[in-house]
Amino acid sequence: MATLATGSAQERAELRLDEHRRELTGFCYRMLGSPFDAEDAVQETMVRAWRGMAGFDGRSSLRTWLYRIATNVCLDLARSRARRALPMDLSGPSAPVESAVGAPAPAAQWIAPAPDAAVLAVDGDPAELAVARESIRLAFVAALQHLPARQRAVLVLRDVLRFSAAEVAGQLATSVAAVNSTLQRARATMAARAADAGPPATLDPADVELLDRYVAAFERYDIDALVALLHADAIQNMPPFRLWVRGAHDIGRFMLGPGRECRGSRLVRLAANGVPAFAHYRLDPAGGYHAFAIGLVEPVGGRIARISSFVTPPLFAVFGLPQRLQAWPDGGPRRRATPRPAGNPGRP
Repeated sequence: MATLATGSAQERAELRLDEHRRELTGFCYRMLGSPFDAEDAVQETMVRAWRGMAGFDGRSSLRTWLYRIATNVCLDLARSRARRALPMDLSGPSAPVESAVGAPAPAAQWIAPAPDAAVLAVDGDPAELAVARESIRLAFVAALQHLPARQRAVLVLRDVLRFSAAEVAGQLATSVAAVNSTLQRARATMAARAADAGPPATLDPADVELLDRYVAAFERYDIDALVALLHADAIQNMPPFRLWVRGAHDIGRFMLGPGRECRGSRLVRLAANGVPAFAHYRLDPAGGYHAFAIGLVEPVGGRIARISSFVTPPLFAVFGLPQRLQAWPDGGPRRRATPRPAGNPGRP
């Protein structure tokens, strides 16, 4: 492997490693609950892999070897950082009033969304793609964080990525029996925390029309029309604030109360965590629009069941979006955007 020092061989080795970057990012995201932490973990994995290429003997596949490195990196990070959560994990619903908003909690406390393009494969077996999409939903990622890090790794490696028990045992330097026992405990915990059915894997025309109506109502700030699109028991949450609101009526009250400064905002369509998402730009009194939140909207059964708004402007870099936009084209809503490639995003 000494020839790796030469230019062409080095480029080939880097390309081989980089072919696995997206799926490794998805794995690290599920493990750590943050695109920022996932990027850190993948970068460290690539550094360790590059340094160790001379010792890679080929007894396992390159992919299996990379996951062994990534698993160890994630276990180290998980031990050194607090478990991330969603507001619904921490308290009951809040009243939709100004005094309930409170001060933002540290960004490191919260699950944060990830772009589909960064963590999901673009092709492959449809059944496997459906499992992968389900396993990056916010509710699933949040539930994973309740598992000890080792159980988390075993569950994702076995049930999501479909590694064999023997491969996982090799990655964790343990026995097959220990892997099977750990997996059983992890599955039991996840079953006890099972979330309600999420949005469909593929939006049908009715869902697309529902989202069109949501965008139009929000940008008009027609709260009556927006509330009519929600399930009666819909949930709205907005990390890094602890409050969350349950019920279409209370969501409407919140939008007309603490949320009233969103009037005049514009939405840019995205895809995150396997569901429709929007970059929310607020109207800036000085001109143009400024980054405010990345919002995930989950349609279920013809109505919107959950709105998760992450008021974390550094997330816009993760999605390749600018912090500011000038006046909207033609004075109307910007329905879609083609984000520029995001580099190594800064941590909030």
